[in-house]
Amino acid sequence: MTRIDARDRAPDHLRGAVIALGNFDGFHLGHQAVVGEAVRQARAQGRPAIVATFDPHPVRHFQPDAPPFRLTTLDQREELFAAAGADAMLVFAFDGTLAATTAEEFVRGLLVDRLGAAGVVTGEDFTFGKGRGGNVRVLAELGAESGLTARAVGPVVESGEVVSSSRIRAALQAGDCATATRLLTRPFAIRGMVQHGDKLGRTIGFPTANLPLGSYLRPRYGIYAVTGRMPDGRVVQGAANIGIRPTFDPPKELLEPTFFDWSGDLYGQEIEVAFHHFLRPEAKFDSLDALVEQMNRDCDEARRLLAAG
Repeated sequence: MTRIDARDRAPDHLRGAVIALGNFDGFHLGHQAVVGEAVRQARAQGRPAIVATFDPHPVRHFQPDAPPFRLTTLDQREELFAAAGADAMLVFAFDGTLAATTAEEFVRGLLVDRLGAAGVVTGEDFTFGKGRGGNVRVLAELGAESGLTARAVGPVVESGEVVSSSRIRAALQAGDCATATRLLTRPFAIRGMVQHGDKLGRTIGFPTANLPLGSYLRPRYGIYAVTGRMPDGRVVQGAANIGIRPTFDPPKELLEPTFFDWSGDLYGQEIEVAFHHFLRPEAKFDSLDALVEQMNRDCDEARRLLAAG
């Protein structure tokens, strides 16, 4: 898949594309509906299909101190967009220049002139341009003047509520993996490079792969049944702690999975940990023996839940 920087002119073979335009963080059911329509439209017209995203997220630009909230990294989104049938990912770097771009400049200068788009598909609530001066109606009007078609896709409703990234974040912060998985159509997953830790896990029989949380949303701190995708593509089962490890001093925020029936050196390699079931909140134990006993129970429960699907 090709990755395009929106600050550059689109390559000739991708001009005339239909662009799915949005943030698409999480790439949930609602996002998939927008991208699916863009891909269908592009295929029907014999055009390339491009999915746009913003990185960093506009919220990070306007509220730099906001707590971490991302559901996916740029690399994860690229893989998800490719699996959905897109030919390229278009990345808008949200900075002061883009924030000051008017709706008219965004449509005529960026979408039409720089990127050569033939059509755009968005969600009905999409806004753009300086001061959010552009919406679906403005996009359609400006697009019509420039020969750019615009199509809005309505929200997806699940269990009587609109599917949204905020709804997924709320579910994860409550430890509700089932709802998050249903709305995302896959488990929430954190991807990162395994870093060296204090190696306490291996001394008590539970070696862990320590992952920084970066810009990801923090799910409810606690113990989870997880799967891990290894650097060679293998998927293994395990249990993981995400949080500050209250039994150990000093507290340190980490994701620490231990994988069943697997051994190997993962330091400096990228893995992805998917959250399937919340088992319990974090707890502080009076002794290592008490911690080990509980970890054995946690691993047994994780095996049971993962085996059950």
